[in-house]
Amino acid sequence: MLVRIADALGNRGPHSMAEKRITELVDPAQNLPLDQWLSKIDDIAEDRGYFEPLGPDHSAIYIEGAPVLLVTFETIATVRGRADSDVPLGWELASKNNWSQLCLLSHSDTWFRHRAIYQYFDRLVDDGFFEDFEKVVFYGSGSCGYGAAAFSVAAPGSTVIVLQPQATLDPRVTEWETRFDNMRRISFTDRYGYAPDMLDAADRAFVVYDPEIPEDAMHAALYTRQNVTKIRSRHVGGEIEAFMRRTGIIEPLINLAMTDKLTAGDFYKMLRERRNYLPYLRRFLGAVEEEQRPFLTGILCRSVLQRINTPRFRRQFTRAERQLKEEGRQLPSSRKLESA
Repeated sequence: MLVRIADALGNRGPHSMAEKRITELVDPAQNLPLDQWLSKIDDIAEDRGYFEPLGPDHSAIYIEGAPVLLVTFETIATVRGRADSDVPLGWELASKNNWSQLCLLSHSDTWFRHRAIYQYFDRLVDDGFFEDFEKVVFYGSGSCGYGAAAFSVAAPGSTVIVLQPQATLDPRVTEWETRFDNMRRISFTDRYGYAPDMLDAADRAFVVYDPEIPEDAMHAALYTRQNVTKIRSRHVGGEIEAFMRRTGIIEPLINLAMTDKLTAGDFYKMLRERRNYLPYLRRFLGAVEEEQRPFLTGILCRSVLQRINTPRFRRQFTRAERQLKEEGRQLPSSRKLESA
């Protein structure tokens, strides 16, 4: 039976991650085989908290820090798919701020639908685990966003940040969802099942999604609740987490959440970093080109080229100018573009 933090860690005081950054303890260049990697993660966690397998495909990893807790839901593929790190994203974020960190790690996209995970969260609730923290923030993306929303009910008053989460994969509710047919036989109607309902206990929740992806928009619609703020991030596609991580905006958002200062305005201010994120700019350009709007294409390309010298946008800028000239129109004046 899991007991309170102080008992679980014996008489040891909080481990200072500053002694050696936890993110430096696993070298991504080593590209460890999965079993060795899990063993390494286990050793690191046991030295700073605990590592607990939950059935055959999940693990709970707790790292002790300050009396505020970041709970992340992650998959091994996502963790190990990052070139610059080979540890959970939650570890990266928590180590910089000395937060306590609980990572629910899945070996694949399981949506965390397993009895062992339900029982684990039941034990956390029974032992008053979340009551030991001044603030709890849940975070996840995609299937992990579903997990973060669904299990946040175990920590009433928490803040939840989820990116492109599914609400459920119950075909009776989401028969339009055809991307995850392999999950149709998995129950989403038993405990911790319908994620939007599980958010009722949260203080606030933020659901970030790209409305240009119809399925994501429909899932987001199911999250409509009084305590849920929906954040539209157009033209980022299925890479919202990758975009937010590469532009460094996840950490400041969670920092604001930890101090109960996070607002929709903070999201939209930070999402302006899309202006310098090429995958977003390429999608935006593609959408404008599809509508055959040379004036808007020219404005967009000129704006991008004033910040980033990219051949595709320069070609499209030249093409748009030529087309506008043939139509007897021109772009409004702007500062002169530097030559390529």
